[in-house]
Amino acid sequence: FLQLAVMIPATAVIVKNHCTVAFTRPSHHYHGQYSRKLIGLSAKGKSSKVKRRAGDIWEAKMENVWRPEINDVERISWGKPAKKKGTGSRGVPHRLNQDERFLFDQARKKGFLEMEGSGWRSQRRDAPLLNTYRSLCDARGQASIVLHKGSTGIDELVIDISPLRNPETFQQVAQECTQQQEGGQIVFEGNEPSGDEPLDSGNSVVADHNSNKALSNVDGDSGSDNPSPWETRPIYQLPPFCISWELQRNEAKSLGKKMAILFDTIEEKATPSKKPVGLKPGKSRRHGGYGIG
Repeated sequence: FLQLAVMIPATAVIVKNHCTVAFTRPSHHYHGQYSRKLIGLSAKGKSSKVKRRAGDIWEAKMENVWRPEINDVERISWGKPAKKKGTGSRGVPHRLNQDERFLFDQARKKGFLEMEGSGWRSQRRDAPLLNTYRSLCDARGQASIVLHKGSTGIDELVIDISPLRNPETFQQVAQECTQQQEGGQIVFEGNEPSGDEPLDSGNSVVADHNSNKALSNVDGDSGSDNPSPWETRPIYQLPPFCISWELQRNEAKSLGKKMAILFDTIEEKATPSKKPVGLKPGKSRRHGGYGIG
């Protein structure tokens, strides 16, 4: 009977000789320590293994780089404070309105964002949807694919590979993308990502050196011990590195689907965003703060 009691779970009821006997085994205070070891967590609650993100022509740098948490990106999209410092900024609006949130949720399922024009919102004097989707791509370690719908039937498909945070491969990835569809244009708002070779002159290159997002030296000083900005700065402080095409809408959508598969941007288990409990309406200010619409 005692041997049987050892084998039963923490709390159980045994019936013997028409008598009911209840057993409750005491729990140990160190049970949580064993649970951490079983699920592979360190003492600080962080995973000991970083998931690799790579494809046939690209690879995201996931180790020893600053990236936001997906939950934090979702929180600031509702105007809630992020738990990780640097995820959002008062000068860069991220809160989405109802229409933008629908497009944001659809983009996670399809693998690329579809939007009318540039997504500029006059109330915010910026494009919150673009900012939020780029932050999401940075958190997941994937390229940002956006289809800008034009009013004339000619749309622009833009692939921003800066969220990969692997500038040594930007040039090669961009060249591979231009081979997927003719007419691709490489656009980089900053210095060339690699100091060894210029971008291939066979493709059109547009550089916006006056952009306020351009860094004076994107790659940092290779001769010093200072880490590269690509490893330490939030994505909204880094210049985009884009490949763009101007195509008919049906061709642009087909290319967007193709690139979504190529860059593994489709979230098959993505669910619609749920409004946090106790969320207050936004205030009529231009920039950040919790609850800005």
